[in-house]
Amino acid sequence: MRDPAKQKAMAGPRPVVMSGPSGAGKSTLLKKLLTEFEGVFGFSVSHTTRSPRPGEEEGKDYHYVTREVMKAAIANGEFIENAEFSGNMYGTSKAAVQAVQAKNLICILDIDMQGVKNIKRTDLNPIYVSIQPPSMEILEKRLRDRKTESEESLQKRLHAAKVDMEISKEPGLFDVVITNDDLDVAYGKLKDAVLEEIQKVRDAHKS
Repeated sequence: MRDPAKQKAMAGPRPVVMSGPSGAGKSTLLKKLLTEFEGVFGFSVSHTTRSPRPGEEEGKDYHYVTREVMKAAIANGEFIENAEFSGNMYGTSKAAVQAVQAKNLICILDIDMQGVKNIKRTDLNPIYVSIQPPSMEILEKRLRDRKTESEESLQKRLHAAKVDMEISKEPGLFDVVITNDDLDVAYGKLKDAVLEEIQKVRDAHKS
C-alpha cells in the first residue's frame, strides 16, 4: 500500500525547481514565463523565523513561525528544503507546495544548490532547471552594474556563483542547464522544459 502522504505530494502538476546564481537572469526569464502563461504558475509561501517587515503579510509574503516550531516541523519531515541566513531560518514546506498543486497550478521554486540536493531526497518529482551565466566575467559585470551592494557582499555572491556553476555540471542533477547568453534563446529552452506541464494545466482548466 502506498503511503497516503506520498500520494498527496504527487498530486497535481509537477513543480519546477529553478536554480542558479544571482545575476544569471532567473527573475527576467520567470517574468517572461509568467507573462506569456498567465494563470498557469503559482508560488509557494515560504516559512521563516524572522519577524515580519513593515507591509508584509502572514500567509502572503511568508509564514512566520518560531525557531522551535520550525525545527520540530523539519525534524518531522514536513519541509522539502530549509536553510539559515543571517541568523534566521527559511524553508519550503511540503504543504505549501501542495497548496499550489491543489489549485492545479505549476509551483515555481527558486532554490539554491543546497536546497536542490535536499529536494532530490524527497518524493516531490519536480522538473529541475539550472540558469547559468555565460561566464564569471559577464556575471561580475551584471552584478556590478546593479550597484546594489558592497564589495564584500559582491565577492561573497561571486564565490557562491563559482561554486554553483561547478555543481550544476554534475551529471543528472538538473533536467536542463540553460546558459543565459541570449535572453530569447534561453527563454525558448526554459519554455521547452516546462511545456508539457503547461499543456496539462491548460487542458485541465478547459475540462
